[in-house]
Amino acid sequence: MPYDSKLYEMGDVESLKNSSSTTYDKKLGAQLSQQEIFGDVSSHTSDDDAIVETKLSWINTFAAKLNTETKGIEPVTEEEQNDSSLLNAASMWFSANMVLAAFSIGGLGPMIYDLNFGTCVLVIVFFNILGLIPVAFFSLFGPEFGLRQMVLSRFLIGNVTARIFALINVVACVGWGIVNTVASSQLFNLLGENSGHRCPLWAGCIIIIGATVMVTFFGLKIIHTYEKYSWIPNFAVFLVIIARLKMSGNFSGGEWTHGPTTAGNVLSFGTAVFGFAAGWTTYASDYTVYMPKNTNKYKIFFSLVAGLSFPLFFCMILGAACARGAVNDPVWGQYYETNSMGGLTYAILVPNSLHGFGEFCCVILALSTVANNVPNMYTIALSAQALWTPFSKVPRVLWTLAGNGAALGISIAAVYYFDAFMEYFMDSIGYYLAIYISIALSEHLIYRRNSFKNYNVADWNDNSKLPIGIAGTCALIVAAFGVALGMCQSYWVGEISRLIGDNGGDIGFELGASWAFITYNVIRPFELKYFGR
Repeated sequence: MPYDSKLYEMGDVESLKNSSSTTYDKKLGAQLSQQEIFGDVSSHTSDDDAIVETKLSWINTFAAKLNTETKGIEPVTEEEQNDSSLLNAASMWFSANMVLAAFSIGGLGPMIYDLNFGTCVLVIVFFNILGLIPVAFFSLFGPEFGLRQMVLSRFLIGNVTARIFALINVVACVGWGIVNTVASSQLFNLLGENSGHRCPLWAGCIIIIGATVMVTFFGLKIIHTYEKYSWIPNFAVFLVIIARLKMSGNFSGGEWTHGPTTAGNVLSFGTAVFGFAAGWTTYASDYTVYMPKNTNKYKIFFSLVAGLSFPLFFCMILGAACARGAVNDPVWGQYYETNSMGGLTYAILVPNSLHGFGEFCCVILALSTVANNVPNMYTIALSAQALWTPFSKVPRVLWTLAGNGAALGISIAAVYYFDAFMEYFMDSIGYYLAIYISIALSEHLIYRRNSFKNYNVADWNDNSKLPIGIAGTCALIVAAFGVALGMCQSYWVGEISRLIGDNGGDIGFELGASWAFITYNVIRPFELKYFGR
């Protein structure tokens, strides 16, 4: 059991004697090296699993010859933790958020929720902070345990619940890849509008997914290298947009408003901002597992906060400013109505503006989506492996290729027929992040006493020793009802959310998180008492 100290304090001597904890035992001080821990786990591999692994081993051999990462969800040993660069950790999220997608989220404030620029800035700063803190926090677990986020989740939210979230994560990774790819394809399609030689929508999808495959196939080392520099051209284009926005004279802050309707719009916009920032939470430790265990945790945390906050604030605030320009200029507004923020970007940079150079800038921003897709398509492999033990025998590179293939096939169809549906669907799936954060923080801060010592890494794949997930699954189910009552989307307005203002106010993630917290902390003590894990 992972709670030996708790058993000792309760006077349960017999249970303490039978405790399976090997990495942390206050009374016995028994410890095993990581080699012993991992050796014990691998010794329990079934014959069927061994056959599957043998059949697929040639793929890992081939990948290794290409200097490709072959590591899956098995824990990263201390000998393998050799990436001490804080810059790698911070730039990973800096580039992933210095993209067209973040810029588009900011535009929702004025265009969809009728908020002025000042209100948008306040919402963007507050809800981004709320969303990015959990990402930085859970990234600390990577160096400490060498566990990927969905494997770590078996300790944080329970074994069964973690596998449910792994499935949701697979869907989310593909879904966000599709939404991002469709948006970039639509921007590609606008190029050559005057000459009549437009890039076909399907070709735009192939360009984005093809570039994503090239980066994600080789693993974390190449991903870190790509993300370290990919933000530079994107940032340069955003500076050009700032200059063109200023020169157009279309920007105005707008009037401050108040009352229930404004409050509802603020909450709804805040939900979109929070969902984008917090979306990396279920990926967090995947990108820090190769950092040495003794790396200063405060430096990791604040490096990641910096790497997340600047691009999120910058891109979303600029998106809100450009959207305010579209409110004032009917031509820009028409481009937005036709092609969303991609159309608005084109309107700012190309016609009556920079023409050919503006089109080049649009190409750069369309390609920025690759930096946002890369974490999705790397993590999808790890989430699939964590979902079911036989899946872990399939090499990471195959899952990465399969995820990209699914995103490509669906995005080509979505860009023509159901791009709006995909956006609605992904807005809904984003609510699960708040539930995950609420449960995971409850477990670590309350039941693990905010201490890394109260985890036994040796149990990472032992179903008999991991928390079952009764409390976590119950919390997920109950919280889902809270989300349904509090969400405010074009296709569904909950009974509670519709009471806020004329248009309703989205409090789905707030209700989901609070209901999950209450349910989990009511049931978890009983789960510990009767199952001891």
